[in-house]
Amino acid sequence: MDWLEISVDAGGEPEAMCDTLAALGAASFVIEDERDFHDFLENNTQYWDFVDDDLAGAYRGVSRVKFWVSDDAEGRAVLGRVEAAGLKPAVKPVRDADWENNWRAYYAPVEIGERLVVVPEWVDYDGDRVPVRLDPGLLFGTGDHPTTKMCLAAVEKYAAPGMRTLDLGCGSGILGIAAAVLSGGAVTAADVDPKAPDIVSANAALNGVESLITVRVGDVIADAGLRSRLGTGYDLVLANIVADVIIPLAPYVRGFMAPGGVFVCSGIIDGREDDVAAALTAAGLTVREHRHMDEWHCFVCG
Repeated sequence: MDWLEISVDAGGEPEAMCDTLAALGAASFVIEDERDFHDFLENNTQYWDFVDDDLAGAYRGVSRVKFWVSDDAEGRAVLGRVEAAGLKPAVKPVRDADWENNWRAYYAPVEIGERLVVVPEWVDYDGDRVPVRLDPGLLFGTGDHPTTKMCLAAVEKYAAPGMRTLDLGCGSGILGIAAAVLSGGAVTAADVDPKAPDIVSANAALNGVESLITVRVGDVIADAGLRSRLGTGYDLVLANIVADVIIPLAPYVRGFMAPGGVFVCSGIIDGREDDVAAALTAAGLTVREHRHMDEWHCFVCG
């Protein structure tokens, strides 16, 4: 079945526009509103340090409601009522294939470091690198972002047979999965997102390492009980988050590490690297490496 994407200017009142459209027979709305975008950023500052200018620009001055109807007599009747109400909708035809597959065209294998390659799950790969397979549609962490690339390169460098790894803020699980693939050792992962266990398990299964990975949900900084359950003795601790999370996390990192262990942290935007380095040093960690790619920084500590 084909569809029509219908977009209507909400004039700064998207909730009221949803009510109007519902009365005309529309359903399943998506609201795109500049105020909501900025409210989200202001209320979630602990999770980001950088907002792409293109993304911010895409929401500038925007207040609209989108919905979809089937491209048939029934759907066009809804469109007709919207037009008759004087709402001047923008209409875009969408084919079923667009929904299901077109986004996949933006993903291709990404070579990282000397040995690794991140491979979307639907792509065949027969090269000589070690593949880490991933469903990029699940959560942040596809291997294409500079922070993830730097962390993966560090995982590759420090991977050793049987090592134990802790992945804090695991997202898609890509870092911990890479560690499991390279080392064959156990991985514990943690994230505040309650969807993380299912997502990481699904990606781990793509790589045949699901039996090696345990995922816990919670806030490592705020929850002493979670920190206790995570335990200690990890040869490699990973945190690809943001500066404002790494800084308060730093005092707890040494407690997770085995003697001679390594801590890798990234997600640090230009201008915050000195703050993070100072926090790491104050926590008794020694910065061994400072990696820099585009506007992002990564520290490797012992």
